[in-house]
Order: sequence, then structure tokens, then C-alpha cells
Amino acid sequence: MAPTITQVQTSTTLPAASTVVVIGGGIVGLMAALTLAERGIPVTVLEKGRLAGEQSSRNLGWVRKMGRSAPDVPLALAADRLWATMPERVGADVGYRSAGIMYVARTDAEMEAHEQWLASVRDLSLDSRLLGVREIDDLAPGSTTPWVGAIHTPSDGRAEPTLAAGAIARAAMAKGAIIIENCAVRTLSMAAGRVAGVVTERGEIRCEQVLLAAGLWSRRFLGNLGVSLLTLPLVASVLRTAPMRGPTDIAVGASDFSFRKRYDGGYTITQRGALFAPLTLDHLLLGLHYLPTLRAQWRNLRLSFGRDFLSDISLGRRWSATSRSPFEKIRTIDPPVNDGLIAEAIDNLSEAWPIFKAATIEQTWAGMIDVTPDSLPVISPVEAVPGLTLASGFSGHGFGTSPAAGQLAADILSGTKPLIEPSPYRLDRF
Repeated sequence: MAPTITQVQTSTTLPAASTVVVIGGGIVGLMAALTLAERGIPVTVLEKGRLAGEQSSRNLGWVRKMGRSAPDVPLALAADRLWATMPERVGADVGYRSAGIMYVARTDAEMEAHEQWLASVRDLSLDSRLLGVREIDDLAPGSTTPWVGAIHTPSDGRAEPTLAAGAIARAAMAKGAIIIENCAVRTLSMAAGRVAGVVTERGEIRCEQVLLAAGLWSRRFLGNLGVSLLTLPLVASVLRTAPMRGPTDIAVGASDFSFRKRYDGGYTITQRGALFAPLTLDHLLLGLHYLPTLRAQWRNLRLSFGRDFLSDISLGRRWSATSRSPFEKIRTIDPPVNDGLIAEAIDNLSEAWPIFKAATIEQTWAGMIDVTPDSLPVISPVEAVPGLTLASGFSGHGFGTSPAAGQLAADILSGTKPLIEPSPYRLDRF
């Protein structure tokens, strides 16, 4: 069962025109819309299903810089600043807390990896530091595992996925944005070699610019336009506990579990060391681009071949503006929970912190992540389609960086000085 999202009363009337149309009502698209609306730029968000119905409400809620590659740190730093002012900006509590994140290490090899990462970002003014065993117990008492050490970033934090997107959407609408649910965009309309509008299942909207922020669906949408985007699907299974007394308010990750305190007093937990990969045609088409990652991470993948492959094929890869699109056939991706990974997560965590043996699991869910070969998103103009900007491929990091990612996308399509240097996220890097 998917997490319950704070409901938003959206529009039912399709406008004839808008300066910008955002395809996708996930948190990145909504942040871009809020930014544009604050600047007085007319913007319409079109969501094929419900706002934040997919990974934007199913993620872990972490807001982190720790562990990110050096080119990605400026976006995460900008996101930190924007998260801190979000309650005032949207007029609601989105659950953001700068409570810190700690990664614990069982082996010298794991600790060495943390040391190498810290060395790679030493010039980026982060507050991350290595910890000894006693400091681990000070921050998260009660563990019975003989940890070798840890790395800790006090300024990292968390927010609540089921609260944030709705609050951002309401704020965007209050500032003039139009948001419409259950309205799939089939394709773009073009004039004089550039974007002139979007064709939806309910008619056409004329516009000057389009932002494609459709998560895992962006590859299929672009493919119908003859543009390739390198993303593959992975599925994470997650559980939440009932409110309980826990070891710490900071978020903690190990090689085979992670946990973080929720605003309701429970904990969100996952098997951090394993993801489920339902094999599709795209895995065969794009696999060579992912070989370095696969060699390093193959032990962490649980593969499946069968129903998902056939379902993906049946959706189709080409369609016209007048035919039913894949986005109308599946309004919301709701992958099944991998019960084995859920069991591993709570067992591994309970072995490390025995207090979790008393945890009551209140809910489990799964979410599908769109992963690029280098785990960096694409936030970039699509040169082959003038007037189209892309913000997708966040590789499981989209929620944490969404305030900055949405603003950067808005900067690019509106010709404003970009929030940060956007070159690490260009589409043509692949």
C-alpha cells in the first residue's frame, strides 16, 4: 500500500495557453512551478495521475550531502538552504529537520571508502567528519555491533515526502500556478522547429516552454520524440514502524539497512544494501552503459525476469497524438513490495540496535527509481527539441535536492542566471 499523501484540490479546467507547461506533478516539477509562479511566469503543471503519487511520496525523505560525488555537492548545498526556508515559503511544516546523518562502518574497507569520499570533497566546505566508536554510541546509543567507525554530517537532515509535495503545490497555486491531475500529456506540438504546445488526452495547450519532469516516464516520452535518455528502473522496498522509542533522532545508514525518525514518532526503514531490478527491454538496450556500475554493485541487485518484461513491451514505444498513450494506460506505477528485502531490513537493523526488535511494522511500500549511468540527474535543455527542458534521472536523490533542482530547471528554461553551475547535469554528457 502506497503512503497516504496530503490531498490537494487541483484545477479541472484545461487552459488554452500557458507560458510554461510542466509535465509531471512530482516534487521536482512542483518546485519548478513554484519558482516560476513566484517570478510571475504563467505555468501549468499536468500530472497523468495524482500529485506525488509515485517516487516523490515513496522515498526515504533524506536530505543529504554526504556520499554525493563532488560535482553534485553544490546542488545539495543549495537544496539545504532552500529546505531551511521552506516552511516560511509555503506556509506549512514539511517536516524538514537538520538533524544529521551518520553512516556506520563494520569493516576497515567501508571506513576507507568514507575516508576517500571525505578527501574528494575536502574543498567544498562540508561539515562531514569521521567518528570513532565512542562517538557513535554518543549519537546513537544501544548498538551491540562492534563498529569500526563512522562518518557524520550534522547539517544533513530529513523532510516528510507525504507532506512536502502537497504543501509546495498549494503554495504554487496560491501564487498563480495551474495544476491539473489525471491529465496525461501525449506529445508536443511544434511550429517553426520549436515547441509550440503540448497535446494532452483532453486537448492542446499552447505554450512557449515545456519542462519534462516525469521521472521514470521521461525516457518513454522522449523516445517517442526520437530522443534518447539513459535511465533504467530499480525498485526500493520500504517499511515504517508505529511510533516508538528509538536510539536517535538522526538518520543512520549501514551497509545493509538504514533508518530515520519520522515526524509521527515512528521510523522509516529500508534494506540500504539491496535493490530489486525488474528486467525490461531497456536493460537489454542500455546495459552496456551501466557495466562499470554493475561490476561494482552486482551483489546488491536482486533480478527478476518475466511479467515486468512483458508488461513493459505491451505499453508500446511509439504512439500518435490521437492515440491512447502509455501514460493513460498506467496512471501510477505501484510495484509490489519485496517481502524478502523488508525482512532483511528489520532483521539487520534489530541485530545492530536491539531496541528495534520491539518495533511494530505499520506499513510497507515499494517505489520505482529512475537511475542514470553516473547516478547524476539530467537538468538540461534538450537541444534536439528547442523549447524543451528536462529534469529527470535523479537516481533516488530527487527528493533531497528537489528545491534546488526545481529552481535550476526554472532558471534554465526562463533564461535566468542559474542557481549553480548546471554543466554536470547536461543531457549530452552521455
